[in-house]
Amino acid sequence: MSTHKILVIDDSKVIRMRVKDMLPEGNFEVIEAKDGLEGFNLIRTENPNLIMLDFLLPKMSGWEVYQEIQKQQKFRSIPLVLMSGRKEEVTDKLTEPFEYFSFVEKPFDREQLVEAIRDAMIKAKKQPQATSSIGLSQESASLNTPDITALTSELELLKQKVSKLEQESEQLKRQFNQLVGFIKQKLK
Repeated sequence: MSTHKILVIDDSKVIRMRVKDMLPEGNFEVIEAKDGLEGFNLIRTENPNLIMLDFLLPKMSGWEVYQEIQKQQKFRSIPLVLMSGRKEEVTDKLTEPFEYFSFVEKPFDREQLVEAIRDAMIKAKKQPQATSSIGLSQESASLNTPDITALTSELELLKQKVSKLEQESEQLKRQFNQLVGFIKQKLK
């Protein structure tokens, strides 16, 4: 039994088969979807370890699938490789640099595919983790009074330092303006 699932969502059977053939040997299962709706349903039911998503798809576009993925933390943490033959259509919706997923332009070779997968796995780890309000209130409750007092006094010290730096900055601006005025007078 395979330990890892790779979901390939592309309306082209040729691309799906090509991706499957290009993947390095390993202990994984390739699941295929021919449109965005089928692909998103497979994301929910199969819990893939990697998603390869074409951007232009019938029934539900790759853009719509991407937006649905972004709504749930458990899906956002899945490494994602967006595929498209027209990068400008992707960059119209998602600006570069692509921070949380990888992009590979069609047609691609095995080396480009493997690099995109490696990149997607690294980027998926950078996804911000959701923090619930419950978690935050529990964290706040765990701070005791001495901790709060220490943080408050540290905050006050920082405010004083900022105020002092602002005053010094204003003084330097005045001195600079005086110097500029002096130089202008000497040049006349």
